[in-house]
Amino acid sequence: MKLEAFNALSTDEAVKDLMRCCGARRWAAQLAARRPYNTVESVMKMADDLWAKMERADVMEAFSHHPKIGDVASLRTRFASTSQWASGEQSGVQSANEEILQRLADGNTAYEEKFGYIFIVCATGKTAPEMLELLEVRLQNRPREELQIAAGEQAKITRIRLGKLFSGRSTGR
Repeated sequence: MKLEAFNALSTDEAVKDLMRCCGARRWAAQLAARRPYNTVESVMKMADDLWAKMERADVMEAFSHHPKIGDVASLRTRFASTSQWASGEQSGVQSANEEILQRLADGNTAYEEKFGYIFIVCATGKTAPEMLELLEVRLQNRPREELQIAAGEQAKITRIRLGKLFSGRSTGR
């Protein structure tokens, strides 16, 4: 989508598109409300600035809009609006062997039990073994530290998805 088209959307349409990039409704509404933007980079900067000010509830809402790493069934159903983006981001899992997939599933369960939300990682460009290693390392973190790391990973994912939104790739527009 071109920036001019984004600036011309209704607020509801803009929020809907932004929610595909980051599932925190308050973040999307605030970013949409600050239109018009002059450059894509100004959108990115504002997105980062707003994300840094989000409260825990907003962060948890954003996390809830992600499938678990390697959860193909969720990608197809619950996350249909972002499934093409998420499956591309998680492409490193598609060639993983059964042992790695099982360890990822077990690690995801342990992570969710410990922290109360799914493992969030910017999976773009990472292999399944790399993601598994990150998961296992991050399981050792304290809750406050892990929340900051996961929120940082969400910010990376959001930037990538905003880039896709404004490049016109896989946006459905």
